[in-house]
Amino acid sequence: MQIFRQFSKMAIPEISALRYKYLDRTEAFKEDSLRQKEPFSLFREWFEEVLNDKAVLEPNGMCLSTVDESGQPSSRFVLMKGYTNEGITFFTNYESHKAKHMLKNPRVALNFYWFAHKRQIRVEGTVSKVSQEESEEYFRSRPVDSQMSASASKQSEKVPSREYLDALVEEVQRKTETNAGRVPMPNWGGYLVKPHLFEFWQGQANRLHDRIVFRRFHGVEKEVDGTLTKQGDDGWVYERLAP
Repeated sequence: MQIFRQFSKMAIPEISALRYKYLDRTEAFKEDSLRQKEPFSLFREWFEEVLNDKAVLEPNGMCLSTVDESGQPSSRFVLMKGYTNEGITFFTNYESHKAKHMLKNPRVALNFYWFAHKRQIRVEGTVSKVSQEESEEYFRSRPVDSQMSASASKQSEKVPSREYLDALVEEVQRKTETNAGRVPMPNWGGYLVKPHLFEFWQGQANRLHDRIVFRRFHGVEKEVDGTLTKQGDDGWVYERLAP
């Protein structure tokens, strides 16, 4: 017990003192650097930078947050598998916890964080399933082992052991062999998140971080004043938020 107390006293100050250097104020993210006044172009620009940086592992990793029927939020990391000016796509099992949440409540949030670039992008939007054809096309493009695992796993269900999961995969292997090498398609597919808000964050060394938000303008405000709320392109407005 005495050792535990000593460890606790040591650990808390060390964690509170953790501080990493972000960008210098000369590298501030300013509105006049925006090539286009809408978020999809900026998302593409930032993502392509990290995509081409070997120091960034899984640049398409994103935290997906959903909410269950009781209002309890839940977050997990998934992989973005595509993006267009319509939205952001990912894939999962349709029987998973997150799929059940999204069926009841299509409002979701995404968060991309790339420490190597001192940047993150937060997204809010609504989600819907992509077509069965698109889902199967992507499923068949995956490595066979990944297809088998997805086919065997009833995601989020309780299982007795790792060995039980291995046995399920072996069963899928047998079915695949008798099906001309074609893995059985599971209850699995894609979702498209259609954003109505993007927040672009860039860390500053003095903690006066940059935050620029783009959101869909629905004419609720009496006017876009050009100072706090500025008119963007393609039905978007943008604003700077205090850190």
